[in-house]
Amino acid sequence: MIYRETGQFKTTYASDQQLFPILQDRWFVAALLAFAFLVVPFVASEYLFRAILIPVVILSLAALGLNLLTGYCGQVSLGSGAFMAVGAYAAYNLAVRVPSLNLVVIILLAGAISMAVGVLFGVPSLRIKGFYLAVATLAAQFFIDWAFSRIGWFTNNTSSGSVSAPPLEVFGVAIQGAQRKYLFVLTIVALFALAARNLARGAIGRSWMATRDMDVAAEVIGIRPLHAKLTAFAVSSFYIGVAGALWAFVYLGSWEPLAFDVNRSFQLLFMVIIGGLGSILGAFLGAAFIVVLPLVLNQLPTMLGIPLSTAAISHLEFMIFGALIVFFLIVEPRGLARLWAIGKEKLRLWPFPH
Repeated sequence: MIYRETGQFKTTYASDQQLFPILQDRWFVAALLAFAFLVVPFVASEYLFRAILIPVVILSLAALGLNLLTGYCGQVSLGSGAFMAVGAYAAYNLAVRVPSLNLVVIILLAGAISMAVGVLFGVPSLRIKGFYLAVATLAAQFFIDWAFSRIGWFTNNTSSGSVSAPPLEVFGVAIQGAQRKYLFVLTIVALFALAARNLARGAIGRSWMATRDMDVAAEVIGIRPLHAKLTAFAVSSFYIGVAGALWAFVYLGSWEPLAFDVNRSFQLLFMVIIGGLGSILGAFLGAAFIVVLPLVLNQLPTMLGIPLSTAAISHLEFMIFGALIVFFLIVEPRGLARLWAIGKEKLRLWPFPH
């Protein structure tokens, strides 16, 4: 009887259009944010920060960007890793060549550069769709990988091809240590998730979803598919570029082009599929699932006392991971976010059957 809407009356348009119409949802989100900002930094260990929390938060932002494009607008992309690389190397070059820039400005400009590249490679979506669009974005992945590996200007002509991020500092405050890095990326991701939530429920988000469901019908009712698709590519690439800059500067510290290869693109796509297409929450659930599950599978044989070699554990991890992905796609194609929604619906009815 706790999760109820009884007595929650909407008397204004503003109250009817708020992000979380149900009071319990607002309290839950507020408590979750308070826990993430005020409790986790003081109780989590160094390993938890570096191995789970920071990568989950950053990859959630990248998955969120891809979900805006694929889940909300229906445009399949296999070049997300390339757009992350654009954001990472753009941030690196901005930091090296214009050292007076603030770190936040560098990250936002890197996202803007990634947005421009995303729009450029999103132009084919105006003529092709489905499998052919996926192949076109995959070509962008290979081209950008080649460019960052072969053109020395992007890496400041380093002999090894590996680059390192400069010391992180925001408004005179050094971003050092796992705790500060976690709070920095969490603040950025929380703001971007709020913006994505408002975009998805606004006019631009409705145009994306109309284009996704049936682009011909959307055009008949006055929606411009050209504008909808290009804005989806632009916003998605901006989010992914910012995530790439954070991944390189905050998580990796030093990296090479292989850090953003095609495997990263498939990883982000799996996050969106498992978490739930067309869901803001699904991006976070999918990222947590993809990051945490391999760690659990890697440690499980040791915890159970099963003697397995490192190679066997690695192969077993891939097998179980693939089987679980297929299982989720069969049992719940709409992802973990749909399971969460079903649970909320049942709570609203409990203890009554209907």
